Amino acid sequence: MTGIKVEWDYSKLAQTYADRPDYSPGGIDAMLAICKLGEGGRVCDIGAGSGHLTLPLLQRGMIVDAVEPNAEMRQVGISRTKSQKNVQWFEGTGEKTGRDAAAYQFVTFGSSFNVVDRPSALLETVRLLKPRGWFACMWNHRDLDDPLQAEVENTIRSQIKDYGYGARREDQAPIIRASGLFAKPYVIEAPVVHVTGAETWVNAWRSHATLARQAGDRFDAVVDSIEKVVGKYGTDKIAVPYTTRMWVAQKKE
Repeated sequence: MTGIKVEWDYSKLAQTYADRPDYSPGGIDAMLAICKLGEGGRVCDIGAGSGHLTLPLLQRGMIVDAVEPNAEMRQVGISRTKSQKNVQWFEGTGEKTGRDAAAYQFVTFGSSFNVVDRPSALLETVRLLKPRGWFACMWNHRDLDDPLQAEVENTIRSQIKDYGYGARREDQAPIIRASGLFAKPYVIEAPVVHVTGAETWVNAWRSHATLARQAGDRFDAVVDSIEKVVGKYGTDKIAVPYTTRMWVAQKKE
């Protein structure tokens, strides 16, 4: 497949996407324990982006086919996983991956299930999975009780009326159940603290597609205002709390 067109274009956001926080290691371990997936497990990671989920799966011994429609994001992911031997990268979408049927024990969507047609993506997931295989989707949600996060949130909402997170903040269980394709999903919530440079954290906002879509031509100004908030804390390093939220469900017979 070449020249795939998708509604969400990450081309201009790709170079800063790697600065975004990693998923909770404990959450990933809990997810794999539920699936009883160990070293050598075959995974299709859809919407793999810059490898935020691909990398920890590889580091835990999985064999991963990473599917990503955006060429710029895919190149970042390829670069970040180049030291890993059990990964291949492919162009494809959540609705049409181009991968073989019944080839995988696990299909994952790391911060990507919200940018696909979810019912269609679940049908494609079932096609990819072996009998009794597993599906998971996940996001990092900012902890808005944290003073820095709360101030950033207020800054965004002061400039973007009716700012919303869309499907990425929704409970995914109803749409998984409605498909009729999976058993009742497990829900995992695992805290993670992202310790990073203040400048790096601000840069990660420049990859925030939900913010970019809603801010439009004000996007750079909004990120600049976030930078001013962070600057008030007067430190090079910041510790920012998140919660990794996951929905994990097994394919029905």
